[in-house]
Amino acid sequence: MADLHVVNLGLVEYRRALELQHRYAEARAADLIPDTLLLLEHPLCYTRGRRTGPGELPLPEAWYRERGIDIIDVDRGGKVTHHAPGQLVGYPIMRVERARDHVARIERALVAALADEGVEARGGMAEDVALTGVWVGDAKIASIGVHVSRGVTTHGFAINLDNDLEPWSWIVPCGLPDSRTTSLAEVTGRTGLLPCFRKRIAWRFAQECGLRQRIVSPARSLPAPAAV
Repeated sequence: MADLHVVNLGLVEYRRALELQHRYAEARAADLIPDTLLLLEHPLCYTRGRRTGPGELPLPEAWYRERGIDIIDVDRGGKVTHHAPGQLVGYPIMRVERARDHVARIERALVAALADEGVEARGGMAEDVALTGVWVGDAKIASIGVHVSRGVTTHGFAINLDNDLEPWSWIVPCGLPDSRTTSLAEVTGRTGLLPCFRKRIAWRFAQECGLRQRIVSPARSLPAPAAV
């Protein structure tokens, strides 16, 4: 069975994380590393995917920035989404044949990890591509958006654990004006969920992909630069 390297990065500024994704993707495309799952958190920000429409950030950008919220345009699919500490972000950097199958695997892994927490959830992509992500009842708990280049994925998922939900109300999340957003803390009444859930999703995602997870430190997860 092939390995899935799991790398816990902690809190990483979004643009820095994007640079890291590109480095991992280049290494994966060159077969210098195996399939890798990066797990991390981001400081407060909104990101706009390629399909973000006008009006999905309904307030002036200056209003958001005054509240310490960065706004970043990215190359993933999907629309506008929100990141903050307490939300777990996962970026699978791996070879795939079909993006849709990859998204479906992410949905299934998240649903299984939530079931481990005693929460019944479902993936939305089979119902409607606009509902891609993971839902608890009528509320969305996890967003998914990916990008594939040279057969290697970047971007991935973000699941609300015990982050503040109010900033979701200041946008049209994922282009769904009537959707409600929830978190694992809101659903269960528990807090301090991230360390345990990080282990659950790494295990469930590796299972879903038919891989054996291996925890790797950030320092050992990329090949050393070539000597000059």
